[in-house]
Amino acid sequence: MLHKLRPLLFVLQFVIAGLAAAFLISLAWPGAGSRLRGGLHDKTPATSAPAAKAFPAAGPVSYADAVARAAPAVVNIYADKTVTERAVRIFTDPLMQRMLGGIAGPALKRREQSLGSGVIFTADGYILTNNHVITGADDIQVMLHDGRVAHARLIGTDPDTDLAVLKIDAGTLSTIRIDPEPPRVGDVVLAIGNPFGIGQTVTMGIVSALQRQLSLSPYEDFIQTDAAINSGNSGGALVNAEGELVGINTAMLEHDTGAQGIGFAIPVSTAKRVLEQIVEHGHVARGWLGVEVGNVVVSADSGLPAAARGATVIDVYPGGPAARAGLQTGDILLKMGTQPIIDPADLRTREAEMTPGSRVEVSGLRAGEPFQATVTLAQRPSLRQPSGSQG
Repeated sequence: MLHKLRPLLFVLQFVIAGLAAAFLISLAWPGAGSRLRGGLHDKTPATSAPAAKAFPAAGPVSYADAVARAAPAVVNIYADKTVTERAVRIFTDPLMQRMLGGIAGPALKRREQSLGSGVIFTADGYILTNNHVITGADDIQVMLHDGRVAHARLIGTDPDTDLAVLKIDAGTLSTIRIDPEPPRVGDVVLAIGNPFGIGQTVTMGIVSALQRQLSLSPYEDFIQTDAAINSGNSGGALVNAEGELVGINTAMLEHDTGAQGIGFAIPVSTAKRVLEQIVEHGHVARGWLGVEVGNVVVSADSGLPAAARGATVIDVYPGGPAARAGLQTGDILLKMGTQPIIDPADLRTREAEMTPGSRVEVSGLRAGEPFQATVTLAQRPSLRQPSGSQG
């Protein structure tokens, strides 16, 4: 019997020895068993770790480089003018006040200074600023970024866009780079100027909206921004995160409205075009139809769909191009040339971009019936009304 059990005992000894060895290995190298089992069962080829998820590039921690590129081309402007006033003597006697009112005293003259900013566009000293900064000035001084002060000559103004061109002689100057692409809503922008005369200041924000209309001037395509714009910032630079010019700061909502973070800039494309024409011709040449237009009002007998676009003639200037071409109040203008008219602002912009003397065909509806007329554009007279909501 013992003879028959010897093979079984021999196998049992090896099993016990194997278990003891496995126990000792597990104490010495924890996890060795799982790695061994993984190596035996995993027959797939080894692969590299999955690539990390790509995220958009983060914005710069600092905009100091952008400011360093743009700031030398932004100047402070001090416009002095002489104001004549007459003191009025008011009688203390109520009866005399009712009978005579007051007596005008001698004329008194005093100096008044307007503060603003400007942007150097050319190395030989052409500077763009706002027209309202220098209106009526007898003397205009420009302080450069390096502290030098230069006398400025007024080359020309464009009240319709509230822009003016100055010229200084101060050697070769730093100029600003222009962003070749229009800004987008959400882009980071920096406003550089001289608010309240405290010195060059930089504020940051984003482009809040585009193509804003404020009825400050006939031609408006404002960039709205929440970068702080205050009195004295007018004419200064609105630049992108690379220090490239995107606009000329020009206006803000009145403080008594309770508005915060709502400022406006003229797009650089408009500013550059005005500067080039003033430097070349001394004024801005714009085509003019000779009409005042408003939005299209759809009525039952207009023959227009509910979502119609275009511009309604609300006034025709006597003797103007439109009057000579037979346009009438109430005409609905739908096309200028072969392109549809989107709205009144689109019509004003397109006529302004055309050369005076150009002939253009306008078409639309008159009393619900289609009509066409050929208009020879004239040079637009300055029709801008002054406004008090500028920076």
